[in-house]
Amino acid sequence: MLDIDDHSTGRRANVSHLAASESLVVLETDVVTDDLASRVAAVIGDEEVAAVVHLASAASPPAYLARPLETLAVGSAGTERLIAVALERGSRFLLASTSEVYGDPLEHPQPEAYWGNVNPIGERSVYDEAKRFAEALTTAHERVSGLDARIVRIFNTYGPRMQADDGRVVTNFVHQALRGEPLTVYGDGSQTRSFCYVGDLVAGLVALLESEVRGPVNLGNPTEFTMLELAEAVGELLGLEPAIEFRPLPSDDPRVRCPDITRARELLGWEPKVALRDGLRLMVDSLTAG
Repeated sequence: MLDIDDHSTGRRANVSHLAASESLVVLETDVVTDDLASRVAAVIGDEEVAAVVHLASAASPPAYLARPLETLAVGSAGTERLIAVALERGSRFLLASTSEVYGDPLEHPQPEAYWGNVNPIGERSVYDEAKRFAEALTTAHERVSGLDARIVRIFNTYGPRMQADDGRVVTNFVHQALRGEPLTVYGDGSQTRSFCYVGDLVAGLVALLESEVRGPVNLGNPTEFTMLELAEAVGELLGLEPAIEFRPLPSDDPRVRCPDITRARELLGWEPKVALRDGLRLMVDSLTAG
């Protein structure tokens, strides 16, 4: 396996437990680079590549808001570079898209057929539109170039090894609670999200990659929680009654977000198994071990 990563929003230490494995090679570079295909060839030669899995992109709001142009480049030029590698080597291509393509949805829960309600010039658009363009580019190559493609729309995912400054709500709440700080809630806390444990997501990615299912597929947990309910769950887990610090809601922040996973259930036989409180326990245990 070849892992291509510039580690701009991650850490090489996250795969350090695989360092002794000869099956993993890390190529530290940006997927936007013009000579990506030649860099890949320099590492693996003409070795057969069964699949190219495009997971590149800053995903947390603070990260992509700090790198707006880079985020757009990864969704456009980076996607094109990785598709070129897949076409050259006859590989299946999997694009990791996002629930953000639905924007602030007017249809709830969100099925794959819903086109979304996205502000194309808002601050968040650098991520939303990068992913929407990546989907359009991928499907165009399916039609024109014969690309064997899969598209997954990932809903809020959490789990071990997330960075403390990731900026997404689960990470914020867990780290704030562990430090004994108030939990930061934006708006009045009534907005909802659906949280999927990373192990469930990976199982879904593998199922989609190995399937013959075409077109976007939602992967996420269809159980919704308000931000205040999430804060309560984190407090219960740690035996705390944390204070809540309310702040203004960021621009274009979706009021609701919940996947319709009918396609994943019926076509992949997939649905999440890890309940939120169990997943939070696994996350906290990874942070407090030792």
